[in-house]
Amino acid sequence: MPQSPSPERAIAAARRLTPLIAAAAPRIEAARELPADLVAALHEAGLFRLLLPRALGGGELAPSAFVAVIEELARADAATAWVICQTAGCSMSAAYLDPPAAAKVFGDPRAVLAWGAGAVGRMHPVPGGFRVSGKWGFASGSRHATWLGGHCRVVAADGSLARDAEGQLVERSALFPREAARIEDRWQVIGLRGTGSDSYAVENLFVPAELTLLRDITAECRAAGVLYRFATTHLYASGFAAVALGIAREMLDAFIILARDKVPRDGSRRLAESPAVQAEIGRLEGRLRAARALLWATLGECEARAAEAPLGAAERIDIRLAASHALAVGRAVSEAVYHAAGVNAIFTGDPIERRFRDSHAVSQQVQARAAHFESVGQFLLGITSDFMFV
Repeated sequence: MPQSPSPERAIAAARRLTPLIAAAAPRIEAARELPADLVAALHEAGLFRLLLPRALGGGELAPSAFVAVIEELARADAATAWVICQTAGCSMSAAYLDPPAAAKVFGDPRAVLAWGAGAVGRMHPVPGGFRVSGKWGFASGSRHATWLGGHCRVVAADGSLARDAEGQLVERSALFPREAARIEDRWQVIGLRGTGSDSYAVENLFVPAELTLLRDITAECRAAGVLYRFATTHLYASGFAAVALGIAREMLDAFIILARDKVPRDGSRRLAESPAVQAEIGRLEGRLRAARALLWATLGECEARAAEAPLGAAERIDIRLAASHALAVGRAVSEAVYHAAGVNAIFTGDPIERRFRDSHAVSQQVQARAAHFESVGQFLLGITSDFMFV
């Protein structure tokens, strides 16, 4: 089994793999998935296991260390970073399984769990487990997965959807081998092509009760580490924000290199000599650094709080704000760089062109939607709301 990656080893591994990842980018785009040699290298570095409990050979990294790794990967290739972020978030489910069940899913050092979005499946209780049916989309990394998960609503004996003591619909996740599902290749997109975020379906599949879980329910968590006082949505929001920041960082760096040499067709001096370009670079650099600093500082403060007590609503809102702000800034910087680069940025293979497409694919994901700022504003105004993604 690969050695459990410490924060330092994980970040060093991400940097060490940067040349391999960057060189693989054309193959990643063409195949719409990570190539086998890169997947093997990511496994060898333990990067699929960053958020897995240490008891299972995982890194159990703190959120701030995790996003540092994701940012490094995103600078080389956004799809690679996205796959690692998504599947690592899925592996947090191990903390909500009994140890034998967690070992069944994650005991193989090459085990990867992927799942799609939303509780769109249905689970019917039967002796020993559940009969599961559903179709899920956006299963990033599923082409490299050994297991898939499906989030479901539990169906009561009378055919209605089951509710908990507070009257909320019960959402339960089922885990099953990838080969038990029907996979549909629907990932024909403009950006993040290499994530292979396919759709998959099962029909009346029996899943043992021990391979189902209630995610992000404190009373259901079997792991004591600080990491598992954070919800999976916190790691997805922060991790995808790190992807956006990593993309923007590389685009801005590429533009700075371009500006040092490029002379516009109707001009007589380099872009670097233009006061307007100089000021724009300064503003973009400031926005990018500020968004990054807010995300890292917020996660560090929440980690200190989580070491002493469960995270409260204020901490959860802080994470939501920092992540949403970083996602928005990442997109804004990427757009500004694309326009400033002019015609150079439209050619396939240009470092700005591909990252521009990736940036806009990131901005369409649910964690990046502008409505999250409403949740922050509602909280600050004392307005009660259903903070689904907080």
